[in-house]
Amino acid sequence: MKLQSLSDLSQLLPENERKKHESLSVSPPVNTHDGKGKTVKVFLDTNGRKGKIVTIIAGLQHNPQTLETIARTLKQFCGAGGTVKEGQIEIQGDQVQKVKEKLRSMNYTVR
Repeated sequence: MKLQSLSDLSQLLPENERKKHESLSVSPPVNTHDGKGKTVKVFLDTNGRKGKIVTIIAGLQHNPQTLETIARTLKQFCGAGGTVKEGQIEIQGDQVQKVKEKLRSMNYTVR
């Protein structure tokens, strides 16, 4: 038997192994956070960071778990590290344009 694709390979697996394989191929749910048009401020900062630049997202009025979720989404989108400090999200580097783009897609108004 000649295999044409990975799905052909899964046909060779026993039924119980096939179910495991199919469950692994399910993608995680997409973050569907809705900013509901709330205004946030995005700016660069270097104070107290030995000259290193960070992008600050301020004005998010959410609980800590939601802030962490938004920060994780932004970090993944920008391909950068970051953290949540004092109710603000900090993303490493000059990521202003990417952050603004992603926040607008999440229905925030960006200043």
